[in-house]
Amino acid sequence: MNYRDKLNITADILTVVSRNAKKTQIMYQANLSYKVMTRYLNEVVSASLVSFEPEHQCYVLTAKGKRFQTAYLAYLKNRKRIEKRLDFVQRQRLLLEEMCRSRKTDRLAVEVTK
Repeated sequence: MNYRDKLNITADILTVVSRNAKKTQIMYQANLSYKVMTRYLNEVVSASLVSFEPEHQCYVLTAKGKRFQTAYLAYLKNRKRIEKRLDFVQRQRLLLEEMCRSRKTDRLAVEVTK
């Protein structure tokens, strides 16, 4: 099961709403329960990321919502780059720890494998 945090859920809702959507579309396309969708939809409306358009009976993305999407994509790109770098650093640490193992441990490992 893949856990989504608040930013991920908000971004998913804004992606759906960027194509102008009704509540049911938001709920299904963002893969949310009705209760969770209602809570988050209220939050994004109160944050002025999304607004309700009464004449079309749908939710639309605001200029602030578009800025959020742009900033969120930049965040994801940076996060991916940093996680990749962190993986590299962790592999380096493991190699260094391996080099620090005692020679006695190395000899025991060789003897066990014989």
